[in-house]
Amino acid sequence: MTDHLKELADAGVAVWLDDLSRERIASGNLLELTKDHVHGVTTNPSIFASALSDGERYDEQVRELVRQGKDVDDVVFAITTTDVRDACDVLKPVFDATDGVDGRVSIEVDPRMAHDEQRTTDSARQLWDEVDRENLFIKIPATDEGIPAITTTLARGISVNVTLIFGLARYQQVMEAYVAGLEQAKDAGHDLSAIHSVASFFVSRVDTEIDKRLEGTGSQGLAGKAGVANARLAYRDYEKFFAGSRWEALAAAGANKQRPLWASTGVKNPDYRDTMYVDDLVAPNTVNTMPEKTLDAVRDHSDVRGDQVTNHYDDADAVMAELKAAGIDYDDVIAVLEREGVEKFEKSWSELLETVQGQMEASGQ
Repeated sequence: MTDHLKELADAGVAVWLDDLSRERIASGNLLELTKDHVHGVTTNPSIFASALSDGERYDEQVRELVRQGKDVDDVVFAITTTDVRDACDVLKPVFDATDGVDGRVSIEVDPRMAHDEQRTTDSARQLWDEVDRENLFIKIPATDEGIPAITTTLARGISVNVTLIFGLARYQQVMEAYVAGLEQAKDAGHDLSAIHSVASFFVSRVDTEIDKRLEGTGSQGLAGKAGVANARLAYRDYEKFFAGSRWEALAAAGANKQRPLWASTGVKNPDYRDTMYVDDLVAPNTVNTMPEKTLDAVRDHSDVRGDQVTNHYDDADAVMAELKAAGIDYDDVIAVLEREGVEKFEKSWSELLETVQGQMEASGQ
């Protein structure tokens, strides 16, 4: 059988899993995945909510925290940082083998802080200190308030996974924030080679929103094309940005490029190839974080054909031009996706709090 995950690795794509649970860690499943070319983990409030509502491995810790008089926010903080710390330990050999590039685990700041710069930077520092692992990424959303928080966090020597990026203009701000953070970190005496970052560019949600707008326009032939085209153009911007004298000065000081990470790669429309957001976005120095269902599909029948990005810029430009001609307002699409992205994570966080509150109450009986 062809090893499609190895093919991706050979093509320069780091395969990460978009899922984490205490069961996955304790059972040894996560360790086994690292032996199968899965070299990183991303989490979000939805993933933690699912993990906490399924299984009994959290019960003992919850009972102990309740005995200590902790409130629900404290319990959620303790549970999630414990899982992420343990996952970091599992992935530490990958981190060491890749000189700190992979073997990373991401944890997100409380999404209720997405529009509060100071609380975001404070939360990032608190999470970094609590997990206390060098292969941690702190996830910060690319909101207006998140952009300066990204710079401040990086300037403190903390590695960052920038999440909820949908549009090209916002992506440009993210890359600018990254470089500004590195410049400040350098001035503060930090070792730039120890600071890493990824920029999580969401893919499938773009198609979901634009496909909905294409209905009834007579341009349904464009359905399912926007997400990949948008991501390909983001990679073009990445290539342009990480060049020139400003970047070369940082690179000479040991700085690492901020890798594009393709997120939201699970196909939402069952009519589309279930591996399309993997196969069509193969490019050097990228990350693709996949839900388990997509990972299984890729392992089984992915069609890895080498670089499918840098030789398709003209195609991507053409798709975006056709969408504009069809009446699709790109800027409005991105604004809606950004707003809904934060709202969805806030809702998942509320569900997580409710789940934990229920477990806390049950443990006191």
